[in-house]
Amino acid sequence: MTPLRQKMIRAMELKNLSNHTQRSYLAAVTRLTKHYRASPKNTTEEMIEDYLLHLKNEKDLAPASCCIILTGLRFFYKHVLDQQIAVGFSLPKTPRKLPTVLTKQQVWKIICTPSNLKHRLILMTTYSAGLRVGETRRLKPDHIDSQRMLIKVVDGKGRKDRYTMLSKKLLSELRHYYKACQPQTYLFPSSFKKNKGQPLSYEAVRCIYEKARKKVGVKNGEGLHTLRHSFATHLLEAGYDIRKIQVLLGHSRLSTTMIYLHVS
Repeated sequence: MTPLRQKMIRAMELKNLSNHTQRSYLAAVTRLTKHYRASPKNTTEEMIEDYLLHLKNEKDLAPASCCIILTGLRFFYKHVLDQQIAVGFSLPKTPRKLPTVLTKQQVWKIICTPSNLKHRLILMTTYSAGLRVGETRRLKPDHIDSQRMLIKVVDGKGRKDRYTMLSKKLLSELRHYYKACQPQTYLFPSSFKKNKGQPLSYEAVRCIYEKARKKVGVKNGEGLHTLRHSFATHLLEAGYDIRKIQVLLGHSRLSTTMIYLHVS
């Protein structure tokens, strides 16, 4: 491992960057080094701009991916080489699309479709609590607070904890599931022996939803995130205050939650 790489890893650890972000930033610097076959210390701003244009025009890399690479390079030059690079790369404006929302009847059909108890509870919990896929996967038995009728979401988006609602129906179903399956570390653990004690993978959860959606003939609503969109819209239609919904969803900005006003 080179001294520059060691210094960058140390800087990222001090900034408490996630493992995913660290891998992304290291890959950005590594790819730049391989492209020019030279140390990044000898790379000029013009060379970085040429490299970004190469990725965009010749490698057909998405603008968002180019921006992520540039962010990693900026971190390296600022915190490792103590340099500021005046390189910009703007994202094109994209039209903001309204999220797809299912009716309550469609949601209920999808939830009731799986014959597997765990699969059914994964869908019910995601919708009933308005969770993101990763939040559902990381749920643990002790996150279910039956006394206060709340679900604790730990390390949600932006590494933020929050509480969301726990309905009586979901609590009853979760108790039945717990007695039948007795999950230990995670509420919805992987069934594979090699992944014992680990949560279900994102792909496994996605497949559970898509299989159920297609089986009942619901043509719209692709992606498990649709259940979260439906949760928010149904609450709004039931008369919930928009700010309460913002807290339940864990949105940092009210403007993000306001989009459900247009859907409703």
